[in-house]
Amino acid sequence: MERLCDKEEEGFTATSLLNPPPTSSEAPRQHPRQDYNREVLSRTDLFLLSLLTFFWGINWPVMKFAVLTYPPFAFRGLSIAIGLIAIGGYMAFRKDSFFVPHGERRSLLKLVLGNMVVWHLLAIYAIKHLTSGRAAILGYTMPVWAMLFSVLFYKKEFTSRGALGVALALIATLLLAVEEFTSLIGQPIGLILMLLAAMGWGLGTVMMNHTQMSISNASLTFWMMGLTAIVITFASAVVESSQWRMPNTGEWGAILYNGILVFGLCHIIWFRLARKLPPVASSLSIMLIPVLGVFSGAWALGERVGGFDISALILILAAMAVVLLPARKPDPRTQHER
Repeated sequence: MERLCDKEEEGFTATSLLNPPPTSSEAPRQHPRQDYNREVLSRTDLFLLSLLTFFWGINWPVMKFAVLTYPPFAFRGLSIAIGLIAIGGYMAFRKDSFFVPHGERRSLLKLVLGNMVVWHLLAIYAIKHLTSGRAAILGYTMPVWAMLFSVLFYKKEFTSRGALGVALALIATLLLAVEEFTSLIGQPIGLILMLLAAMGWGLGTVMMNHTQMSISNASLTFWMMGLTAIVITFASAVVESSQWRMPNTGEWGAILYNGILVFGLCHIIWFRLARKLPPVASSLSIMLIPVLGVFSGAWALGERVGGFDISALILILAAMAVVLLPARKPDPRTQHER
């Protein structure tokens, strides 16, 4: 039986391998001697990619179900703690090093802020005030914010494709904003917090793409999750301590689903796939996640999916396609004929 994860190389650009999944732009720098974009995925790889997308997609209604009755920070803290045990066990099994060089610890702290702390603190609280589908749509404006931050802070060229992606994402956000601000049961605070969470995730993604780390992706993930668990536990103690209690059966199910599958198994799968996935495959995979979030929320929780939601989903998918999918290269034969 093929091993689930091949031996990881060390010394790439640090990558975001944290829930929700990374885009193709977040994948590690390719090894100069091998073209991973041309590697054909095996049936096992395709199955694992489908499993990964499915688990991350339906997690939006799972999270919504949990925070309806359980304190959101406590829920997220427990989930991350269980995931941390899973990743730590995986690293111990593979004899992976937990050590972070002294010179990289400050960089690690900076990367934790946007990719994990801001995202998880704001997003899990926002989900309490939004439908799970709407939260998924807003959360996946992230690639557009990442593109904008790369232009603002790292002097990346602002292309016409980038401008179109920004315009589509803003129109989608405005549609949902109109619904939230005008509806009697709307929750504008949820929309604002989820947008800020997506911005933090986007900024963190760009920072990771421009940060050199010598540690493995598993080690990076372990320490980012561990530091985030500390912050979220502190936030829960300050804000929710009066609401602390033992979870009921359904809440434990959501916590274990997040801890074992979302934070544990899915990251281990991603460690295997990150070096193999062509940009188109990883981009299409991430684009399916908000779709699954919207329709699984409607099926499992009875959430209403209206015209504003469908329109915003289509616009966000278009924005993601523009930003994530690689531009089509001109055919050199056609250029020669001209």
